Amino acid sequence: MVKITLEGFLFKVQDSIDKKPLRIGVLADSKMVGAHTYHSLGDKYLRAITEGMKAFPTLIPAWAERDLLHSYLSGVQGLLLTGSHSNIEPHHYGDQLSTEPFHDPARDSSAFLLIEMALDMDIPVFGICRGFQEINVAMGGSLHQKVQIVEGLLDHREDSGQSPAKQYGPRHEVQLESDGLLRSISNSDKQAVNSLHQQGVSRLAGDLVVEARATDGLIEAFRFRGKDRFVLGVQWHPEWEVTRNPFNLRIFNIFKRACITRRE
Repeated sequence: MVKITLEGFLFKVQDSIDKKPLRIGVLADSKMVGAHTYHSLGDKYLRAITEGMKAFPTLIPAWAERDLLHSYLSGVQGLLLTGSHSNIEPHHYGDQLSTEPFHDPARDSSAFLLIEMALDMDIPVFGICRGFQEINVAMGGSLHQKVQIVEGLLDHREDSGQSPAKQYGPRHEVQLESDGLLRSISNSDKQAVNSLHQQGVSRLAGDLVVEARATDGLIEAFRFRGKDRFVLGVQWHPEWEVTRNPFNLRIFNIFKRACITRRE
């Protein structure tokens, strides 16, 4: 019979806690399938968390209920706001209602609440594509509804006729700000990124600073202005095959470090 002392038991418990993976909250999309509401997450985001960060994703339903969302946030060390097929409804940033068919009002209201609460709770926030835009709008910025019709800006949409591998391949370069967080993890002041969006940042929120711009000047990445909390957003999709792209993997790793620091 193997004897386990109290000291040995406590050591095993502590060792188990130390090895416990980070929990990353991921806001789901809300969509109707027939007469029923479903909350869904893209596989590539879940894989980026598990394979790129070695962390544990936790689905946060698009329920814009403060107490419930607070309970979810209390159990995670970071918040990931993903991309989506839907766009933010324009009235949230003072624009006229568009004819865009893909809206998700439940996600809109849930995202804005989560961002507000995560900032108050000092939970690191990382936004990708729609999530990048949600952060800007939640903090007081605005968007172009259709970048492709704005004079001087490129068409940043993907070609729907191409395969996913082609759509998520490098599309254009971004210029990294010399004093930025992303420049500090890059071996160059430029990086080639993919591009799959039609909304884009018009007016940047006052508490955010530019991290990168596309060749047409469109803001492609930002961070929180101060150093007292971690908020990072990118317009491209770094989650795509993240373990094969060193730069994008480093982006997820700086998010991971912020989450570890918050846990400690």
